[in-house]
Amino acid sequence: MEQYEPHRLGPAQLAAMHRGYRNGRAALTRRSVLRASTGGALAIGGLGALTACGIPAAGKSQGEVSSDDHSAEEKRISFSNWTEYMDVDEKDENRRPTLEAFTKRTGITVKYTEDINDNVEFFGKVKPQLAAGQETGRDLICVTDWLAARLIRFGWVQKLDPANLPHAYTNLSAQFRDPDWDPGRSYSYPWTGISTVIAYNKKATGGREITSVSQLLDDPKLKGRVGFLSEMRDTVGMTLIDMGKDPADFTDDDFDAAIARLQKAVDRKQIRRFTGNDYTSDLAKGDIAACLGWAGDIVQLQADSPDVGFHIPDQGYITSTDNLLVPNKARHKKNAERLIDYYY
Repeated sequence: MEQYEPHRLGPAQLAAMHRGYRNGRAALTRRSVLRASTGGALAIGGLGALTACGIPAAGKSQGEVSSDDHSAEEKRISFSNWTEYMDVDEKDENRRPTLEAFTKRTGITVKYTEDINDNVEFFGKVKPQLAAGQETGRDLICVTDWLAARLIRFGWVQKLDPANLPHAYTNLSAQFRDPDWDPGRSYSYPWTGISTVIAYNKKATGGREITSVSQLLDDPKLKGRVGFLSEMRDTVGMTLIDMGKDPADFTDDDFDAAIARLQKAVDRKQIRRFTGNDYTSDLAKGDIAACLGWAGDIVQLQADSPDVGFHIPDQGYITSTDNLLVPNKARHKKNAERLIDYYY
C-alpha cells in the first residue's frame, strides 16, 4: 500500500534528508500518496478541481500520432522543466554547466525552458495539441506522478527505447522501477523527488518557526499571509495528515472535511493565495509569511534568503517524484533519450 511518512524523524534521518536536498536529490522514499480526486470539484478560492483536467482520451493510439524521429539530422532538443530544477553557473546564472557538458559530449544542443509552474496549468498548455495528435514543440517534459500516469493512460507519450538508455534503468534505484502507473519504466524516468513541507520566512513571522498545517489555517498572526499549493494532492493531502487521516486511505467524509477546513480558512481570508512553483518569490520577499512548499525549493532559496526555512511536520508529509517523458509527435525522441541517460 502507498503510504505517507507517519512518524517523527530522528536527527539522523533529518540530516540525511537535508544532505539529499543539497545534492539535488531526495534522500527519503518518494511516494505518491493522495489518490486521484474523489469526484467533487475543489472550488477553493476559485481554483478548479483537478478533475477539471480529467478529460477523456482523444481516441488516438500512439501509433497514429507518433512522429518520424529527426534526431540524426537535427542535433537538438526542446526540454520543458520546472524552475530551480537545473544547475546554474555560480558566476553566470544564464549558463547551465551540465547541459553544456552534454552538448560538448554529444553535439546535441538543448533549448531549456522553465515553463512549468503547476501540473494542471501545464497540462492546459499541451492538452489541445496532444489530444489532436499534433506537435507540442517539446521533446522532453517533466511532470509529477499523477499527470505522468494520466499522459501514459491516454497514450499521449512515446514508449522509450531501452537501447538508448543503457545507464538509466541500471542506475535507477529498484524501489522506483515499477510504479503501478508505469511498470518497468517503459514511458518515464524520475527526474527528482519532491517532499511537501511547511515553509516560512522568519522575518515575516517575527522570528517564529511555523511547524504545522493547523498554524497555517488557524493562527491569527498569519492572517492574510499564508500560501497553499494549487497542487491539490499536496494541499488536501497535507490537510488530511494534519487531521490525523491517511491520505492513501481516506473516506469521502474525510475528504469533504478537509475541503471544508480549507474553505473556512479562505472565507476568513487566512489564506493569501494558492500558487504553483511561483510561491518562492513571495516567500523570499516576506509577502507570504508561511506556506506549504517543496523542500528542494526552500533549500535553494536559503542560499540567498537566510530568513527562509522549512519544517517537516511531526504528523507526516507527502512525497512524490517528477518524471521525464517524451510527448507524442516529438521530433527528437532519440536525442531526448540520450539526455535522460546522460543524467543517470
